[in-house]
Amino acid sequence: MNIYETLPIADRIRGNSYVGRGIVLGLSEDGEKAVAAYFIMGRSANSRNRIFTVKQGEVFTEPFDAAKVEDPSLIIYAALRQFENRLIVTNGNQTDTIYEGLAAGKTFSEALESRCFEPDRPNFTPRISGAFTLDAEKPHYEMSILKSVDAEGSDCARYTFSYPAKPGLGHFIHTYVCDGSPIPTFQGEPERICVGNDIDALTAELWENLDADNKISLYVRTVELRTGRMEERLINKNQ
Repeated sequence: MNIYETLPIADRIRGNSYVGRGIVLGLSEDGEKAVAAYFIMGRSANSRNRIFTVKQGEVFTEPFDAAKVEDPSLIIYAALRQFENRLIVTNGNQTDTIYEGLAAGKTFSEALESRCFEPDRPNFTPRISGAFTLDAEKPHYEMSILKSVDAEGSDCARYTFSYPAKPGLGHFIHTYVCDGSPIPTFQGEPERICVGNDIDALTAELWENLDADNKISLYVRTVELRTGRMEERLINKNQ
């Protein structure tokens, strides 16, 4: 087993009908741009009734058809925000928890101490989060997963991973291993992936290899570390 195996993101998701929600963080191959991506998938009508919107540089999940919303509590949230030079991306309203924690002087992991997995028994969907520090001299990022410690949801296991940003390398964390009943949660360390220089190529690679029936929305952003220049791509299946 090669623990340093680094694969294209397509190889991590192709043929898997349900990896759930996923976060990618990494550094472009030329070492100049932070790369962040977030996607959502869904099986139920409530989960599939969503789109991404961008408002003043922040990314939100919103209902596509407000009349069909059944339970907004776990599907409507800010997915991406920025606090100072920290780009925050998560799969739930813990985005706000991290933002407020950083503003109060807490670390990324300290900010998440008040949160745990989602209360959607029997799946107990993990909360996955990431924060990229946009520092031109020493870029780095952290990723976290909060997951049930057992099948009963009796307590929360907390894992935080910290990475120096290296050219051409990214890490991918997602909520589920694959489809199932209950759905098996992500296991182990975030997966190593290849990161190039082309935002359109990454966007296409992600979208084209996510399961056609279950994919819903995708957002990709790159930020030039020295200039702050940002590019973004957004795809909504419902639009």
